Amino acid sequence: MEKGLRNAPPNNGKLITILSIDGGGIRGIIPATILTFLESQLQELDGKDARLADYFDVMAGTSTGGLVTAMLTAPNQNNRPLYEAKDIVPFYKEHGPKIFPQKRGLWGFIVNMVKMLTGPKYNGKYLRNLINEKLGNTHLNETLTGVVIPTFDIQRLQPFIFSTYEADVNPCYNAKLSDICISTSAAPTYFPPYYFKNDNEDGRKGEEFNLVDGGVAANNPALAAISEITNQVFSENPNFFPIKPIDYGRFLLISIGTGASKQAKKYNAKMASKWGILGWLLQNGSTPIIDVFTHASGDMVDGHLSVFFQAVDSEDNYIRIQEDGLDGDAALVDVSTKENMEKLVEIGDKLLNNPSSRVNLKTGIYEPIGNGQTNAEALKRFAKLLSEEKKLRENL
Repeated sequence: MEKGLRNAPPNNGKLITILSIDGGGIRGIIPATILTFLESQLQELDGKDARLADYFDVMAGTSTGGLVTAMLTAPNQNNRPLYEAKDIVPFYKEHGPKIFPQKRGLWGFIVNMVKMLTGPKYNGKYLRNLINEKLGNTHLNETLTGVVIPTFDIQRLQPFIFSTYEADVNPCYNAKLSDICISTSAAPTYFPPYYFKNDNEDGRKGEEFNLVDGGVAANNPALAAISEITNQVFSENPNFFPIKPIDYGRFLLISIGTGASKQAKKYNAKMASKWGILGWLLQNGSTPIIDVFTHASGDMVDGHLSVFFQAVDSEDNYIRIQEDGLDGDAALVDVSTKENMEKLVEIGDKLLNNPSSRVNLKTGIYEPIGNGQTNAEALKRFAKLLSEEKKLRENL
């Protein structure tokens, strides 16, 4: 089976399965907690060796979600995923304080202000070294299932979506996973943009990239994943063809957010009317302009997909798990204190027991749906569907 799609292909089964993970810095602990539960359910059904990468045709991630995606799909020496889902939260707890070194109190506030006025808040050196160490020379087409990771090229002023499918046919886009993860994590004002050059295998001049955080383009990468699959259908990729382009009822999508602070009502027009450039860059430890574009794009994607799945009569095949009531340190992307990281784990655990919900685009608030089933109950149902799909493909 070709690189970039190690599992039995969708045209052997009934569903096209997608997992999507938002960006959000240290708040990646929230989806990591959810993913630990989902993988445990798959292991209960199919044995302790079951891994998320075995069940999804595409795993998409932006920023911190891109790093999680790479960790769950990059192969180890035994050609199995480098990390289990349960390893991700400990990874954040170990390395988060070094990725986001904390300077608290008045002096810390002054230092952070000066840094953000003169350059990135963090130099990113520890993160780059860590990613290079963990992912090594693994390239995009070597992942154990399909991967989609958005970035934004500031030289071209356009999104660039790294995809295993494109990497399979265009060598100059078959970059190292480490370069891709560093790029999609390079959040403006927090980390410096990332430059790398990826040459063709035959030595001919390749592509140059000048990239920042994929959240600029798609903090919720679910729609990017669906678009990439649609491109494969139209290009008659044998793993997807002859699936009809209109046969979207076969999609199964699990989308996991990193939380938002909408119910806290952090900003208002009266307050923002006094902001200049600096005001939009820093307010009470957060960056309003980044909050605005990440939340806006995330909710637009969720709203679109909710309508889309209803339109193709497959509403039960889509779930969005998101906490929109974050406040205090938990609402920030870079507070890596032990107390805050433990709180983020608690938020993820609590989110599992919350009713399944959908965003109301008029209010921006997530509202309960259906018969009151919890996210945990919904994920158990999804685990059964994924397990059945995997067995169906393997038996054909």
